[in-house]
Amino acid sequence: MPAITWQPTDPDPTSIASIAAWRDEAALPNLLAPLLLDVTAVPWPVEHADAIVCINMVHIAPWEAALALFAGAGRLLAPGALLYLYGPYRFDGTTAPSNEAFDRSLRSRDPRWGVRDVRELGALRVEHGFAMRGAVAMPANNHSLLFRRT
Repeated sequence: MPAITWQPTDPDPTSIASIAAWRDEAALPNLLAPLLLDVTAVPWPVEHADAIVCINMVHIAPWEAALALFAGAGRLLAPGALLYLYGPYRFDGTTAPSNEAFDRSLRSRDPRWGVRDVRELGALRVEHGFAMRGAVAMPANNHSLLFRRT
């Protein structure tokens, strides 16, 4: 996607180093140097974004990270901008059997982690000025969730 400038972020310095190495190898002009970003820290090290893409974070983090993601996106994104989430989710308490097993595995590693229910995210979206625009089924029982800043 050469027309899009990407700003990779991660809260882990080791991951930042890995992202930087992949970026250097790819040598793409639209891929910025990665930044350390802990979504629970304010302010974020990003001053502007046309969209936020968050892949596989909400379930492998404490619930406070999801709260902070929506709060930060609400501060950063202009009306109409996209907040895109990808990962495994529950819908009204239900998810695929493989996601149930994954949820048990996550919670055994850290009881604050787990496959989140879209209705829980719905409360966050309202509080921080987002409208849910869709949920798209993806491979391996994952979903893309699309939120627009109102």
